[in-house]
Amino acid sequence: MSLEHAEQILLPESRWKDLLDHCQRKLAKDYLPGETEYPRAYGLIAGRQSGTVLTVEKIFPVKRNVRRDEPFKSYMDKILTEHAVPSTTPLSERAWMTDPNELKECYDFCDQEGLILLGTYHSHIVSWDHDPHRDTPTKLDTLLARHSNFFQFIISLVDLDKPVIRAFYEGFEEKEITVTIQS
Repeated sequence: MSLEHAEQILLPESRWKDLLDHCQRKLAKDYLPGETEYPRAYGLIAGRQSGTVLTVEKIFPVKRNVRRDEPFKSYMDKILTEHAVPSTTPLSERAWMTDPNELKECYDFCDQEGLILLGTYHSHIVSWDHDPHRDTPTKLDTLLARHSNFFQFIISLVDLDKPVIRAFYEGFEEKEITVTIQS
């Protein structure tokens, strides 16, 4: 069954903590060796599917952003120039592109453990006038997720005391799925 037909994502509290720890560490600019110095968290989420329920089992915090490396830089510069909404963050510092080698390592792990990649995650930290909570995908997020067959998980840290996670199939707001944090 396609991920598109899933009706619920179960997120164990321990995996939610992994996501928050990654987001908060990046926001604090506490970088790991070899990690791209960028204050927003990006990564992959893997798990299992049982009928229409997806269960998160593994979080892959992505360490290396190849956004500034060619040929990725030229490609992303063009996309951002055409589609990004102005923000306080300059275009040259926006967007994340996962290192293909790191992506392959995630797929290899999933193959070995019988997991499937459910989607990508990233954090939003700056509120916008037209989107004060920043807990939904931007037009750019949707464009980049289109045809991926992945959920795009948005982690809003606009209010650090009340972080929010939401998931959208291929980044489409109208294709939101319920994320239930399990204790």
